[in-house]
Amino acid sequence: MTVSRDDLKRRIGQALGEAKADLVIKNTRFLNVVTGEIAEGDVAVCGDRIVGTYESYDGVEEIDGRGLTVVPGFIDTHVHCESTCVTPQEFDRCVLPRGTTTAICDPHEICNVLGETGLRYFLDSAGGTVMDLRVQLSSCVPATELETSGARLEAPDLVRHKDHPKVLGLAEFMNFPGVFHKVDGVLDKLAAFDGRHIDGHAPLLSGRELNAYLSCGIRNCHETTSVPEAMEKLRKGMQVLIRDGSVSKDVHALAPVIQPETSPFLGFCTDDRNPLDIAEEGHMDHLIRSAIRLGAPVAHVYRAATWSAARGFGLFDRGMVAPGQRADLVLLDDLEICAINRVIRGGRVVTAESFTGRPAVEPVGLNSVKLDPVTAEDFAVPGGGSVQSVIGVLPGKIITEHRRLEVPSKGGHLVADPERDILKICVFARHGTNRNVGRGFAQGFEFKEGALASSVGHDSHNVCVVGASDADMAIAVNRLIELQGGFVAVRNGRVVGELALPLAGLMSLEPFESVERRLRTLRASVREMGCPLAEPFLQLAFLPLPVIPHLKITDRGLVDVDRFELVGV
Repeated sequence: MTVSRDDLKRRIGQALGEAKADLVIKNTRFLNVVTGEIAEGDVAVCGDRIVGTYESYDGVEEIDGRGLTVVPGFIDTHVHCESTCVTPQEFDRCVLPRGTTTAICDPHEICNVLGETGLRYFLDSAGGTVMDLRVQLSSCVPATELETSGARLEAPDLVRHKDHPKVLGLAEFMNFPGVFHKVDGVLDKLAAFDGRHIDGHAPLLSGRELNAYLSCGIRNCHETTSVPEAMEKLRKGMQVLIRDGSVSKDVHALAPVIQPETSPFLGFCTDDRNPLDIAEEGHMDHLIRSAIRLGAPVAHVYRAATWSAARGFGLFDRGMVAPGQRADLVLLDDLEICAINRVIRGGRVVTAESFTGRPAVEPVGLNSVKLDPVTAEDFAVPGGGSVQSVIGVLPGKIITEHRRLEVPSKGGHLVADPERDILKICVFARHGTNRNVGRGFAQGFEFKEGALASSVGHDSHNVCVVGASDADMAIAVNRLIELQGGFVAVRNGRVVGELALPLAGLMSLEPFESVERRLRTLRASVREMGCPLAEPFLQLAFLPLPVIPHLKITDRGLVDVDRFELVGV
C-alpha cells in the first residue's frame, strides 16, 4: 500500500500531539522486544501505524489498557493452511482472534493437486483476508520423482508469480537430495530466486551437506528437532523456526535454544495444525506459552515470535510496539500464559464483524479424487512369510523408523498381524494419470480391527489407507471416493466416522467451528478402535512423504528415504 503526503502529515501531527490520535491504548504496559523491558505509557495509533509510545496521548477512540500488556502481533513463519482442513478465509477467522496477525503460507498441498490453479486460488484468497497472509511459491511440485502428483511447477511457472504483492519468495525446498545431486530443474528454481527469500526444509542435515544446502541461498529450517541440530544450523547462519503442529511438536525439545544470544535468529511456526487443536490449545499463543512454561526467557520468546520472525522474512514494518511499525497488536491479560484479551490488526480492533464483507473466492478442485472404486483384492500383497521392511510410526513425529519385522503370510500373500500391531498400508494414485498402488506394512496404529483412509497424503496427496482387514480398507477408500476427499474410519464393515474435504481433497467448505466438531467426533471414534495416537489421520497423512526419514510409502511403493530409492516390501 502506497503512503501519501497527507497520510504522513496526519501521522506527524498525531505523533506530536497536535491532533488526537485515531486510537490510543491508555495507561497500559507494553513489551519492548529490543530491551526486554516492560514499559508503561500510552500507545497511539494513526490509521494502520503506531505513531507514539513512552508519551501521553489523547485519542478519538480510546481503550483502557490498565491491567493489560501490549505485545506485537504474532507471526506464523511457516504454515500450510490446507492442513487446517479449512479454506484460507476460515483460517483467517480461526487464528487472527488468537493473536496471529501475519502468517506465511506455502500452498504446496493444493499445488501438488491442482498446480497453478491452486496457487492462484491462494493468491486470490490472500488478497481478501483480514490478517496479512503471505504466500511462498511452492518449490517442490512434485516433492520428488518417487510419487505421482497431480501437477508440476517448474521454474518458469513460479517466476510468473514472483512479483505478486503477496509473494515473499520460494517456499520450503524439500528436495535436498536434488540439491546434492545437482539436478538441473532443482538448480533452475534456486537460481531463479537467488537474492530473494528461500525457505528451507532440512531434517537432520549437518556437516558438508548442510553447508552445500545453505550455499544455495536457503535461509531457514522448520524441521529441526534437537538442540545440537539447532545449534549447528544457527552457527552456520540458518534461522531456526521452532515448530509445534498437530503432529510435529518440537517446542519441548527446542525451548532450551531460546536465549538472549539466539532469539534474534529464531521464529515459531505451526506448519500443520487443525482447528480442533487450535480450539483446545491455541495457535501461536500455544507455542509462546509452551516455551515460557518450559523455562525460556519471556521477553526472548516474544521477540522470536514477533520481531525476529519479521526480520527473518524482510518484513521490516512489523514486530515491535514502536512508532512507524504496523499497528498489529495483541493485548494480554497475562504475559506469561499469553492470555489474550483482544487483538488489533492494522489499527482496528478485531471483532466478529471484522470478517464480514471479505471478497468471496470460488472453490477449486471439487472433483479431484479421480479413482475408480476398489475391492478387497486390490490390497493383496503377494509373498511368503518372511522378514520385511515395516514403517515404524512414532507418536508426535513425522520421522519414522525403518523396521525389519517378520510379516506372516496366508495363501501366498503377506497379511496384516494386528496382534503384533503390524497393519497393512496402501497408497492409491488419485490424480487420474495412472492406476499405481503402493503396498506395505506399518506399525504404531495399534487397532485390532478396522481401517483409516485419507486423501490428505503429503505431499502428492494420493489416497492413503491403513487397516487390519482388506475388506474394511476397501470400504474406507470407496467412501472417500464418494466424499471426493477427506478422512474416513471404518470398523467391522461400517463407517464409524468421517470428515468430507471436497476442496482439492484437502479442505472443507464448512466453517472452522463445524470442522472442529467433526474432528472431535472422528477422533473419539478412532480412539474407540484402540488407536492411541493423538492425531491418527495426520500421522497417516505424513507416511507418504518421501523427504522425511526414514521409511515412507508412495503410490510407487516403499521408499528408503536415507538412500532415496524404492525398496521391496
